[in-house]
Amino acid sequence: MTDIVVGYIIPVIHVVSCLFLIVVVLLQTGKGADMGAVFGGGSQTLFGSGGAGNLLTKLTTGTAIAFMITSLILSYGQTHTGSSLLNRLPATAPGAAPAEAPPPPPPPSATNKLAVPVAPAPEAPSTPPADAPAAGQ
Repeated sequence: MTDIVVGYIIPVIHVVSCLFLIVVVLLQTGKGADMGAVFGGGSQTLFGSGGAGNLLTKLTTGTAIAFMITSLILSYGQTHTGSSLLNRLPATAPGAAPAEAPPPPPPPSATNKLAVPVAPAPEAPSTPPADAPAAGQ
């Protein structure tokens, strides 16, 4: 029963509250919207003569609370149920050979445990290059 609630009902409530919160915030007027009335602009109100601010403020608060609660429920539900997809995956792909483990690293030297292995230096050529002067000339 809780899988149905957390899996289907809470996400629907969350999305509806998201969309409704966006609409309610966009319907609210800014703090400087009453400046037009000072210079003789007509007052065009949708909710009456001042009831819109209180109603929209209450709707915004309620929707924000619903959004936060559904966010917490969804995050709690996801962290405690785990992913069912990862539990259904096979250890190896079908038909594939199991991966071999890499060889272990060589043990550190007994004298210096922090020693870095150094490759031997390349040997110097025994004959001089063709364009180099010969010795004794």
